[in-house]
Amino acid sequence: MLSWLKRIAMACWRPVRRYARMSKDEILNDDDDSATPDSLLWSRDLEKHSFGEFSFAVVQANEVIEDHSQVETGRDATFIGVYDGHGGPDASRFISDHLFLNLMRHARERGTISEDILRSAFSATEDGFLALVRRSCGIKPLIAAVGSCCLVGVIWRGMLYVANLGDSRAVIGSLGRSSKVVAEQLTRDHNASMEEVRQELKSLHPDDSHIVVMKRGVWRIKGIIQVSRSIGDAYLKRPEFSLDPSFPRFHLPEPIRRPVLTSEPSMYTRVLGPNDKFVIFASDGLWEQLTNQEAVEIVCNNPRAGIARKLVKTALNVAARKREMRYDDLKKVDRGIRRFFHDDTTVVVIFIDHELLGNSTSAPEMSVRGFNDTVGPSNFNILQGIDANARSTI
Repeated sequence: MLSWLKRIAMACWRPVRRYARMSKDEILNDDDDSATPDSLLWSRDLEKHSFGEFSFAVVQANEVIEDHSQVETGRDATFIGVYDGHGGPDASRFISDHLFLNLMRHARERGTISEDILRSAFSATEDGFLALVRRSCGIKPLIAAVGSCCLVGVIWRGMLYVANLGDSRAVIGSLGRSSKVVAEQLTRDHNASMEEVRQELKSLHPDDSHIVVMKRGVWRIKGIIQVSRSIGDAYLKRPEFSLDPSFPRFHLPEPIRRPVLTSEPSMYTRVLGPNDKFVIFASDGLWEQLTNQEAVEIVCNNPRAGIARKLVKTALNVAARKREMRYDDLKKVDRGIRRFFHDDTTVVVIFIDHELLGNSTSAPEMSVRGFNDTVGPSNFNILQGIDANARSTI
């Protein structure tokens, strides 16, 4: 029985090809009526995945983009990952290169997909990145302060598994009464702005009166960081990675006695029902500007093609209005300076076609497509497949 399950899990994720690189200009689909395109926004209108179609879009705000993401899809399984880095791109890039491969390895070993296997993949990725920090901190000490939120979804055999660290968010759009679309948030935001997160931190650190501190109008853990769960941020997890006073932004007045942050993901599992129409996976750059319900209504009331780009542009219009600007003016602002107006933002919309979902219980054969924006705005990689034992690095 176990060997049969192993064959199914291996077939679900069996790779067939390598990367095919495409430049950002080749995939830019900017349909603005204005004469000024947004040079920091790129997207794919519509691609196929195992059980339907997906659309994605990315907009850069930082000097170096810290968001990384991927979709891996075969005949019987689809993987979605959104990784919102902070302090630099090292952690989000590492996750993009390793988490999916760790998931495949654990799935092959146990012959299935489950919450425990997702947790194991997260743990292996965290261990791998901390090992990289240990090797690198002598010549690059600030790598100890680099981390990333991590949002992952897996659709397999009619089930949706979601694992989350940080404040990226997965929201499902389902048909409710009178066929109106209803937003349901599938993930919990691990952010100190949430009262429940502050209470959780205080209960875990009863002897630390400064575990959460209001700084410049924002609740921050140790007065430094907002997210309470992440991959990386080694200096807030292990005393050996403490940074000295020459880095005042990340210096702690006394060594930590126990981890301040955790890499333990919150989990959500759902049997996909006929009323579940799509899932939006996005970094917090989207949710800072749009509510869950606003986002699902935009998806429901517009054509599929280019819908992720439409979500990003709507969010950017909101961000511009907050500064009494127009989006046309915002487009002219360079990366780096754009961070004062909005965050790096990644959006993936996964449509679920149930006539395809219902056929996913047969023995699978693999055909992989996906994307990975690990090289930033100058290039965009379209994955035609990944060799699990010899993955290309770009």
